[in-house]
Amino acid sequence: MNNTENLAEHVNPWKRISSKVAYENPWITVFHEDVLNPNGNSGIYGKVHFKNLAIGIVPIDENGMTWLIGQYRYPLNQYSWEIVEGGGKIGIAPQESARRELKEECGLVAGELREIVRSHLSNSVSDELAILYVATNLTQEEAEPEDTEMLAVKKIPLKEAFTMVEEGKITDSMSVIALQHLKIEWLEGKLILP
Repeated sequence: MNNTENLAEHVNPWKRISSKVAYENPWITVFHEDVLNPNGNSGIYGKVHFKNLAIGIVPIDENGMTWLIGQYRYPLNQYSWEIVEGGGKIGIAPQESARRELKEECGLVAGELREIVRSHLSNSVSDELAILYVATNLTQEEAEPEDTEMLAVKKIPLKEAFTMVEEGKITDSMSVIALQHLKIEWLEGKLILP
């Protein structure tokens, strides 16, 4: 790698001229920004700032089973099967948020929680960061869903969840990323499944 390539990775070619809040709610702020693009031409950019971390958890029990959450996703106007997901407040340890979401959505308490991957979910329009975990050594308790959630919970073999991704039955980005990551671990012998 030459010095020009290395420098290009660290220099922002965009110049912000102005920025104003176009919309805000408790979860996001949408900015309208006037910019100079990398070629020096005037333009605009819409940026969505997320006020929370995106947290995703794949619970796996000793029999190689996992839990999926089904819910209707308003922006897509369709039903979606997903891993356990939710928001984590900035300033609170992401692992704490992951444990809370796991308990809320399917009543599980994780003895072990391992971060498997981080991902920017839509980096052309937002700054949303997802932190994805695998939870093991599970204890079943009572679920405590939020009042805005109408969730279906199903327990299936993790290998079946891999197939659901391959067949396009799971399309949620955090779910796809986490499940594909775990499938690679399984294929490489790093994750043992019955």
